[in-house]
Amino acid sequence: MILKKLQLLIVLAVLFLLTGCSSMYMPNVPPTPMFRNQGEAFISGHINTQGNMSGSFGVAATDHIAIITNGSYIKSGIKSNEQFDQKLIEGGIGYFAKMGKDKRQILEFYGGYGIGNTLNIDKRASTTGFEAVEIREMDFDKIFVQINYSSTQKRKLNLFGNKRELNYGTAIRLSRVGMTDFVVDGVGVQKEENLFIEPVFFTRLELFKGFQLQYTTGFNIGVVDNEYLKAGNSIFTLGVSYNFGKK
Repeated sequence: MILKKLQLLIVLAVLFLLTGCSSMYMPNVPPTPMFRNQGEAFISGHINTQGNMSGSFGVAATDHIAIITNGSYIKSGIKSNEQFDQKLIEGGIGYFAKMGKDKRQILEFYGGYGIGNTLNIDKRASTTGFEAVEIREMDFDKIFVQINYSSTQKRKLNLFGNKRELNYGTAIRLSRVGMTDFVVDGVGVQKEENLFIEPVFFTRLELFKGFQLQYTTGFNIGVVDNEYLKAGNSIFTLGVSYNFGKK
């Protein structure tokens, strides 16, 4: 309980420090399938208050090897002072294992590659609406490694007359993100790259067999002090996940 409260305090503190930052990169919700056996599959969808939508799919090819894919999309601020559009898709392969005396803990390792595009427009209000002040667009790619850990609570939660499974998890991702093309107001400028540390904490409540409601929060830290490709966008989403094919 103390650890969970400490994690929450750390997240809130970092989110406060990052408020107001502007970045050309918005992290997606990393896949956290938490596989247990061969043939199991996973699908999930998440959305935040900014309209950033993330979706994941994965399958356990063997009792320890899994394949994951992930994509995210956001188009926000069309009628505001800042417009942010981003498309991102990625895939990876990894290893998973059950742990603990009762096998209630799961550990996963993944590595993968992704590509994306971001359009960021600063605007000013006018009598006819909003006019563009500066237009920035980048194409980028990313290489990531990720560690997932989750633990299922031994005692089930009594909710709506039924006992429901509750589990907590953490995903820590290291992402090298680099611009492959970068244009400001139609002119090519110097490209940037960064190494992001992206810790994520999630809680899942099982509503039906295999179907879970998931709350996710997290942040990102940029190792390199860049002007455009830097940390600043946090993860704060509500979503659902579904695991099927469990033995």
